[in-house]
Amino acid sequence: MKKLIIIIAAILVIAGGLVSSYNGLVSMHEQVNSSWAQVDTQLQRRADLIPNLVNTVKGYASHEQEAVKAVADARSKLLNASTPTDKISANGELSNALGRLLMVAENYPDLKASQNFLALQDELAGTENRISVARRDYNNQVQKYNAKIHSFPVSLYAGAFGFTDAPYFKADEGAKAAPKVQF
Repeated sequence: MKKLIIIIAAILVIAGGLVSSYNGLVSMHEQVNSSWAQVDTQLQRRADLIPNLVNTVKGYASHEQEAVKAVADARSKLLNASTPTDKISANGELSNALGRLLMVAENYPDLKASQNFLALQDELAGTENRISVARRDYNNQVQKYNAKIHSFPVSLYAGAFGFTDAPYFKADEGAKAAPKVQF
């Protein structure tokens, strides 16, 4: 009888540990999702600012259609992306296109002096800072979550419960190079 009680107690301890660990993984996964929602909100904010910036540049530099079209296309790709991985990739393209557009704007003194353009540029800079903070927070949550699902003994059953690696928000390969604008 004592052996049966010991076996039942051991099973209950193991089951309790498994349930607790599972609940911890669920909580960490939700923290990753919540952090991603913050990144997504800031990406949406930037996407909402872009049409105004593009229209302002268009008014001053109507012959710079290639830079304007690249921003519009990249913005559309970002808005249509559905997964974090797709949004991360589209964000890199948008960042590169915006960099080229802002370099075009540098060649138009009247545009640089425009109050609308300056206000939009300030809003965009603030949004870029917010994206940076949200991205850092997201990557911190991803690091904790990914480390947890790869640590022993959680790694033995995390995959069986559907817990897989979350993607990091990394800089695009092209982000390290300055955009090139030729006239």
